[in-house]
Amino acid sequence: MIDTHCHLTSRVFAGREREVADAAEAAGVRAMITIAVGSADAERALAIASVDPRVFCSAGVHPLHCGEPIDWEVLRRVGTHPRCVAWGELGLDRHYPTPSLAAQRDVLEAQLGHLAAWTAEGLAKPIVVHSRKAVADLLPILAASGLPRERFVFHCFTEGPDAARAVLDFGAAISFTGVVTFRGAPEVAEAAAIVPLDRLMVETDSPYLTPEPHRTVRPNEPRLVGLVAARLAELRGIDPLEMDRLLDANAVRFFGLDRAAS
Repeated sequence: MIDTHCHLTSRVFAGREREVADAAEAAGVRAMITIAVGSADAERALAIASVDPRVFCSAGVHPLHCGEPIDWEVLRRVGTHPRCVAWGELGLDRHYPTPSLAAQRDVLEAQLGHLAAWTAEGLAKPIVVHSRKAVADLLPILAASGLPRERFVFHCFTEGPDAARAVLDFGAAISFTGVVTFRGAPEVAEAAAIVPLDRLMVETDSPYLTPEPHRTVRPNEPRLVGLVAARLAELRGIDPLEMDRLLDANAVRFFGLDRAAS
């Protein structure tokens, strides 16, 4: 399995990054992408990915971190490293009152502008999207960026099938976390059931959202990503091993992991 989205730079993993990766490998997880939430965090993510061949990273600014200092040159520099396989995570989050949606949008649009410029310079990468109750807000902004729509993935998808159809019609991929295993989130399971198999991905978003039957375990870790994949296999009526193969192939293709590992 490949965990396409985790946060190994989280404080809860401080000093334990290799231990967490070892536990993941023992559980059958052969690779993981630690996702940045800001420019300083991107440097920390790259530091981990640079010394552990099982770990890749991203470079970007999370909407809830848009009020923190942003060094665009740092993000660009991290993005030039072969272990950095994506931009983001970036997007909008309507769950919390702060930062304001206006502030989030300003940083998002600035970030997309930088990504368009860096793409033109030859730094084209997939883009990891954070969307919480914001699909309708995000899609026009992403479309206006001019960046290739098929290079976006909406991570940690927690909405229903109507929102999923809008994302799919836009042209993006969709990734699911442990939320799809929660009994209280039937709409997420309904959404997972309609995503084309070639645009489906899986993640933990650890240290958050531990999947069932271990939901009370904290922190979540990449080693548990197989439980999310098993739920997707159940929802789609596919043999779990075949689902694992499909999800891995999607992750390798989408993020270019074969090239980054060479």
